[in-house]
Amino acid sequence: MEKPPLLQIEDLTVSFQIQDTYYPAVDHVSLTVNENEVVAIVGESGCGKSALALAVMGLHPEEKTKVEGRILFKGQDLVPLGTGKLNEIRGAEMGIIFQDPLTALNPLMTVGRQIEESMDYHTKLSGSEKKKRTLELLSRVGIPYPERTYKQYPHELSGGMRQRVVIAIAIACQPSLVIADEPTTALDVTIQAQIMDLLKDLQRQMKTGIILITHDLGVVAEMADRVAVMYAGEIVEIADVTTLFKNPLHPYTRSLLNSIPSATEAKERLHVIQGIVPSLKNLPRSGCRFKSRIGWISDAAHEENPVLREVENGHWVRCTCYKHFYFPDEQNMETGDMYHATS
Repeated sequence: MEKPPLLQIEDLTVSFQIQDTYYPAVDHVSLTVNENEVVAIVGESGCGKSALALAVMGLHPEEKTKVEGRILFKGQDLVPLGTGKLNEIRGAEMGIIFQDPLTALNPLMTVGRQIEESMDYHTKLSGSEKKKRTLELLSRVGIPYPERTYKQYPHELSGGMRQRVVIAIAIACQPSLVIADEPTTALDVTIQAQIMDLLKDLQRQMKTGIILITHDLGVVAEMADRVAVMYAGEIVEIADVTTLFKNPLHPYTRSLLNSIPSATEAKERLHVIQGIVPSLKNLPRSGCRFKSRIGWISDAAHEENPVLREVENGHWVRCTCYKHFYFPDEQNMETGDMYHATS
């Protein structure tokens, strides 16, 4: 009998109230994460990645947010749970690594006390046992002087050290699922590589499922087992990482990959995706949401109500426009014609 997924998101919609109307920022999203699997969620800023992550953790303010659908964690639906029940799961079985460690940490508490907080709530360890566990965690996440760092405050640490502390807090109770929301955004390249190596090592040691939210496709190539590409609140493509990089299909995925500078291929200019992600108020709620940014593809190529379809085993794509998509430069090279994109 096949083991059920660790996390199963079914038809999830997360809407935010603007004046008197709710606008979906995450729109009918379905996704699974298995034990010991890294699932990356990629896309531009504003596409709904972090809104999805916070919904899984139950961290959206109830008075301005509406969450619909199901979030099954180990078979239990988290959506209808109250704060008390969620607090029993958060920190113990699910952890989150926020993108800005300085705002995620309490400036008035020592590092050691902040790591011990989740143990206060979820374990029956004595004070000395919590301290011992905290020092082990600090060492495990690569902090060289755990005893000293234990007594320090967040402002006394570098950005990379603070991020390691946030990771230590997230894994303090050995959760089954960790959500890493842009965990390397504010760090320099060398520290980014160290943090990603750390997450990989922790995943191997703890068999943890990880949702990695990022816009860095280099990080995705190195870390992920599967990739979900989000655009304007929807998932437009899902595939294993090798398939996605070797055979991207959706125009948005292909555009993202084409925007990456190449060390082996000479390009006169970098590819730029036309336009911007539409705002929540102006988001088209029918048809292909990427249509306006690929104006050279005919209207007939798009579906009226695009859905995710499995085009090969484990490879899902939204909208038939992927069958007709090409880059204008490629067309120019084939025909010798000049192309002028219309806005």
